[in-house]
Amino acid sequence: MRNRNINLTPSQLLTLTFLFFIIIGTCFLKMPISTTTAISWIDAAFISVSAMTVTGLATVDPGTTFTLFGQIVIMVLIQLGGLGIMSFAVLIFIMLGKKIGIKHRLIMQQALNQINIGGVIKLVRNLFLFSLTIELIAMVLLALRWIPEFGWKRGLFYSLFHSVSAFNNAGFALWPDNLIRYSGDPIINIVISFLFILGGLGFTVLADLKDKGTFSKLSLHSKMMIIGTLVINAFAMFFVFVLEYSNPKTLGNLSLFDKLWTSYFQAVSPRTAGFNTLDIASLHESTIFLIIILMFIGAGSASTGGGIKLTTFIVICLSTVSFIRGRYDIRLFRKNIPSIYISKVLAIAMISVVTVVASLFVLNIIEKLPFLTLLFEVVSAFGTVGLSMGITASLSILGKFVIIFVMFVGKLGPLTLAFLMAKPHKPHFKYPDEDILTG
Repeated sequence: MRNRNINLTPSQLLTLTFLFFIIIGTCFLKMPISTTTAISWIDAAFISVSAMTVTGLATVDPGTTFTLFGQIVIMVLIQLGGLGIMSFAVLIFIMLGKKIGIKHRLIMQQALNQINIGGVIKLVRNLFLFSLTIELIAMVLLALRWIPEFGWKRGLFYSLFHSVSAFNNAGFALWPDNLIRYSGDPIINIVISFLFILGGLGFTVLADLKDKGTFSKLSLHSKMMIIGTLVINAFAMFFVFVLEYSNPKTLGNLSLFDKLWTSYFQAVSPRTAGFNTLDIASLHESTIFLIIILMFIGAGSASTGGGIKLTTFIVICLSTVSFIRGRYDIRLFRKNIPSIYISKVLAIAMISVVTVVASLFVLNIIEKLPFLTLLFEVVSAFGTVGLSMGITASLSILGKFVIIFVMFVGKLGPLTLAFLMAKPHKPHFKYPDEDILTG
């Protein structure tokens, strides 16, 4: 019998690797040593997928359901999912002094969502050094707050766990109310939000900042991400503060100082992290809708966050403005964005909308829950955010499978899913042009 090599595309190999580690994580979390009480296979799989996709949705409470061993498994899955399995593989190759071939570089390019293959290995090396350094510094800062409260052993572990969870934008917390008990705590608010904002900017931006130093020398992508992040965070904080100011179930009974801290944290969290210092189910519907929009937009490309990505949203907005002004190109910071990227962002947005709508349609049929709560859950899963209005644990088995699928798609990215199912490219040829009526 003749041997046949199995040639997998980077998208296929990336998907299979993710599935492999999700299965391994599920088996570990189902072990008696991992839990304080027995959990079902579907709950173990749900938590494994949520950790690997750095989402943070949970059908059981991670702080009380899992033992220290189980929580360590979740933390490892978060780190693997956030920094990327392929990144760890490349790091091992580097440490062993082995040559990294073109195929592995292509996989890394796919995994980190890079435009060019050049410099990918250097980016991975810098990514690890920076990530581990930031997580350790944050752990020390959080330990100053939590060791006096919980003691050395528990305080250090809580600091490490939440540092990893925050930088990787996972949103997992070891308290049933997430971080609501620390809504007015400056140390927790600053350190946790600083971590997930850094993680949400994207590794490309962080590397660019390190290499270039000044804003004027940054790449167009980095400039868009930095300004876009500042604008959208300020916009979100203002509206959360105004909309919830008098709500007695959220900001209403807090001091002005605590209102500002809580508004800031809850405004910057939905795009990436999924931590919450307010009870999401108690928010006004207008605020919930705002959070849904923020979750759908998501973080930056090559970041630990999900969503359609902030740059995708910006390009769609700029393209619309350019068309209204009678221009067919996008100009920003004296640079021109090629038209091919307009097609790409429209494909991303369309596949994302179809994924959310189709999943919501299925959930609406099988779950007897309010439409808004289901929409919130689906968008949170797609954006790998992890915020919930409190319905995750009450979902049916089929409903949990739907959310698992959405988290998986949200982490790998709509285009990766499309490339996974796409047929091999055929030679290009062009048909005659013909106008159609639109609008």
